[in-house]
Parts: sequence; C-alpha cells; structure tokens
Amino acid sequence: MIAQIGFSILLSGVMVYAWTEYRRAPVIAVLSMLVATAGLYLIIYVWVVISLILLLNLHLKLRSQAELITILMREIALANARTAEQNK
Repeated sequence: MIAQIGFSILLSGVMVYAWTEYRRAPVIAVLSMLVATAGLYLIIYVWVVISLILLLNLHLKLRSQAELITILMREIALANARTAEQNK
C-alpha cells in the first residue's frame, strides 16, 4: 500500500512535469503523460488484483473456521447429551 502511494505520487509528478514542459517539447510531454497514465493504471490494477486475492484468502480462512466451530459445537452437544443421560 505504501509503495502504491509512493509510485502514484512519483507518476503524478511526472505527469505534472510533462504538462509544464509541453511548450518546449510537445512530443516528449505527450509520451511522458501516456507512460505515466499507463503506469498509474497498472498500479491501480495490480492493487485491485492483490486486494481480491487477499479477500479470497480471508474468506476461505473464515469459512474453514466456521466449519471448525460447527464441528466443535456438535461435539460439545453430543458430550453434554451423554453426560445428561449418564446422570439420570
């Protein structure tokens, strides 16, 4: 996340510099702005993909924990039923 912010700031700086230098070298400025825009797009794209992978991982872990809790509760309920039956 910190790297994404740092790269975004650097690419934004390149875009601002290219915009200010447009009068001196229009071709270089346009190419710089295109490359910086593509870089920003890729940074955001990679961030979204990584976020989705992390969310999927978290979902799978939570699902396995929910299944484990279900098994645990079932065992506790059976153990309590056996104990109550033996106490009669």
